[in-house]
Amino acid sequence: MKHTSFIEISKSAYKKNIQFLRSLIPEHTSISAVIKGNAYGHGIENMVKIAESVGLRHFSTFSADEAFRAYQVSTKKSQIMIMGMIDNEELEWIIKDGISFYVFEFDRLEAAIQWSKKLSKKAKVHVEVETGFHRTGFEWKNRERLLQILQKNQEHLELKGLCTHYAGAESIGNYVRVQNQIKKYLQFKDWFLENDLRFEIYHTACSAATLTYPETIMDMVRIGIASYGFWPSQETYMHKFKQLDAGSKNPLKRLIRWKSNVMNIKQVPMGEFIGYGTSYMASRNMTIALVPIGYGHGFSRVLSNLGKVLIHGKIVSVVGTVTMNAISVDVTDLPSVKKGDEVVIIGKQKSNELTVASFGESTQQLNYELLTRLPENIPRKIVT
Repeated sequence: MKHTSFIEISKSAYKKNIQFLRSLIPEHTSISAVIKGNAYGHGIENMVKIAESVGLRHFSTFSADEAFRAYQVSTKKSQIMIMGMIDNEELEWIIKDGISFYVFEFDRLEAAIQWSKKLSKKAKVHVEVETGFHRTGFEWKNRERLLQILQKNQEHLELKGLCTHYAGAESIGNYVRVQNQIKKYLQFKDWFLENDLRFEIYHTACSAATLTYPETIMDMVRIGIASYGFWPSQETYMHKFKQLDAGSKNPLKRLIRWKSNVMNIKQVPMGEFIGYGTSYMASRNMTIALVPIGYGHGFSRVLSNLGKVLIHGKIVSVVGTVTMNAISVDVTDLPSVKKGDEVVIIGKQKSNELTVASFGESTQQLNYELLTRLPENIPRKIVT
């Protein structure tokens, strides 16, 4: 059954992104591919396959359900790490299947120990410490209790990592806060070492921190948005700009292309309203192409009379209100357009391109938000 639109994911673009990111980190530092939010809208199953094909063997998810999807599709015995939501009951299969996970509160830590005892298998834990993000993480004041539990239960715990997360490494406005977080993390690290407690790896850096704070690059970096071809922010890009090769001032390549087809062609006389309500009146005799994507597919209603798509390599405008399942676009100046012609919503067509960034700016959405809001039921397919 044919869907109303589909998304192409470029394997070669991903490979180039990983090559560029590897050039920024020491040889001993590994990359964890962050695939939360349905792999930033690219599809977990697709991205695990692509990432493993270019040599990555570690994946970071937010929740247990995402980890399960990654585990099901992995063919390289990659390590999967859960950074966020887990119901304590889910720890049974998580520990049994060797998936690692963050512990940032005593309740989860104690539950992990209990399940480890029941299963006679060590729980693979990454201890997250609070350094100033104030969301999750063990507090400095609780370090003695934490140390005692970790030392007492080493036969039940595999201490995979000591980690934290930075509160806005993509913005210079957070510089002082991030610097304070780095200091606090190192304070935790040194304190544990002074008390003879060592972790397998130490990791703190996300995409933004990797690109702008080299001191945060440790044994592993957790790379999300950058691996998909997007700079975490304009500030992050400008920070790196002078260091980039003259022939490649934007080494990050976007993976995603979102396409549909013309569903119908309609002639509209001058003075008639197009679509629901009276938001758009034909200013001349117009030819309208109906495209079967709408706000139900992630094409925001805010783009009514504002959005753009590509047809025959030309940028054409949305006219009228974006509906749940369709948009109307003005193809009056493209007389050869016909039913079935390709429509590009995000990506290149001939010499023109509609980027996620430009798409997002029109709706006041971040790249992250727009990508992760693309419905999972839109088919994704891997292309070269």
